[in-house]
Amino acid sequence: MMMHHRMALSKTSPFFFSFFRKNPSSSSLFSTFIKHPKSYTSLRPVTIHAKSPSPNPFSSMKKTTHLCTSAILQKDQNPFVTAGHKSRKKSRRESPEILLRHKLDQCSKRGDLGEALRIYDEARRNNIPLNVHHYNVLLYLCSARSNNRSGDSGLESNLDLGLEKGFQIFKQMGLDNVVPNEATFTSAARLAAAKEDPEMAFDLVKRMKSCGIVPKLRSYGPALFGFCKKVMPDKAFEVDAHMIENGVLAEEEEFLALLRLSSQEKLVERVYEMMHRMRVAVRQVSEETAGVVEDWFRSGSAAEVGVEKWDVEKVKEGVVKGGGGWHGQGWLGKGKWRVVRTEMEENGVCRSCGEKLVCIDIDPRETENFANSVAKLACEREVRADFVKFQEWLEKHGPFDAVVDGANLGLINQKHFSFQQLKHVMDQLRRLSKSNRLPLVILHRSRVFGGPAQYPNNKKLLDAWRNAGALYATPPGSNDDWYWLYAAVSCKCLLVTNDEMRDHLFQLLGTSFFPRWKEKHQVRLTPARPGLNLHMPPPYSIVIQESERGSWHVPTVTGDDLETPRKWVCVTRARKNLHSIFS
Repeated sequence: MMMHHRMALSKTSPFFFSFFRKNPSSSSLFSTFIKHPKSYTSLRPVTIHAKSPSPNPFSSMKKTTHLCTSAILQKDQNPFVTAGHKSRKKSRRESPEILLRHKLDQCSKRGDLGEALRIYDEARRNNIPLNVHHYNVLLYLCSARSNNRSGDSGLESNLDLGLEKGFQIFKQMGLDNVVPNEATFTSAARLAAAKEDPEMAFDLVKRMKSCGIVPKLRSYGPALFGFCKKVMPDKAFEVDAHMIENGVLAEEEEFLALLRLSSQEKLVERVYEMMHRMRVAVRQVSEETAGVVEDWFRSGSAAEVGVEKWDVEKVKEGVVKGGGGWHGQGWLGKGKWRVVRTEMEENGVCRSCGEKLVCIDIDPRETENFANSVAKLACEREVRADFVKFQEWLEKHGPFDAVVDGANLGLINQKHFSFQQLKHVMDQLRRLSKSNRLPLVILHRSRVFGGPAQYPNNKKLLDAWRNAGALYATPPGSNDDWYWLYAAVSCKCLLVTNDEMRDHLFQLLGTSFFPRWKEKHQVRLTPARPGLNLHMPPPYSIVIQESERGSWHVPTVTGDDLETPRKWVCVTRARKNLHSIFS
């Protein structure tokens, strides 16, 4: 069975991992790999042809054989077939390779490198062949241990041992002709970073693409963070450019490293670039990132950078083109910055500087594209006919001013589903609607026809909503989330739910548009008497904002604007400097 984990060699090219035999040292291991990438590209998967199954003993049965006779014969055969199948399954479960995999997986869960190495050595002695998964678990444990260093000198030697064993295992993987994948390269890059060689780690990532393997964000981390740690900004931004070129999007951890490096090295334009890229990708920053932002603006370099006079019309034009909240024309003003933590009034006015934040526009084409992507994913994961039927129903009965996640609302602060709580919210939304129309409530069919739904008052309520075209019951086995999300996006209306929309389903959307849309359309709720209080979307965007006067407001993750006020970093030029600029 191990043939499924092997790759065949081209007759015209030497095997990629043959360099291990010529270069036994761990240092030359990676360098040789880097110098001879083409030999890897000659690898092709072997097609394994399974033997044809034994002919069916009943295939030659005369057509005149009575169906009952055939059924009896088939029934007599089943116990033997079942027994043989179970025997084969048990044999596979108890094979040395599967048992080895189970043991190594358990070590990975516990982070037990010592036991994993013992199991590995035992497998080598017993000539148990290892596949790519076995090697990846071992390399992961070695790289995780090597990158988790402390100041304990006794532990330090163990960590170095993990690093040394990692190189040896990677070498053995080549000698065994086991073809690596993305996880292999990433663990190898982490070993290189632990060796304090980010150049080696970056070269490994670059070879991934030449080998037909798509790098992930985690693949770049060892090189990017390694160059930042060594204070090598040119190389760090080379890694960043390579990520952009390959469509890998940085997240806050990567931006933080680049921002800190740019600030330390006084790369003022890079700092400006990072601020704007975080505005798009991160929006609300962590406390650590907020601290780095504050340190930058308090520095002498930040005070010196900027222009005292600028083209006001050009700045305004940049704001309009960008949809509001930023202009992208560079640092405006000169002199020291005033940096404080503050909060926003309900209307978006900063309590520190008095500046009003804006609500950033969303391109209608983005909304349409997003609605199409939601429908496409829903059709892939739901019964297509069911979701298409819902789209047709929505086209006939919509649009709506609001869509309600019925299952979520009926259970807020309740032990049992409450139709009266749902009714209270529906009535509030109807009063707020300019058309005085009920919102659309999405409920699963089991909620609409089973249990408490059969009580007279609840049944009457559901019938009224159904007759008004304001109720849709999703079919059995469906996920309500696809339905209420698509309805809200396609209708360009409010979405009433306390669902944070962070689980796997929403991660599938994979777009920076979703958090922007959610911020402008989600209505959240808090318990109250009677019913629930509605909290409408804020009249301003909770995102890093750059004003026409050159000031900055950076939202943090501290607070949520619902139960506790969100903390913002307010950054403005000192008043005496502003007076000279705008006078």
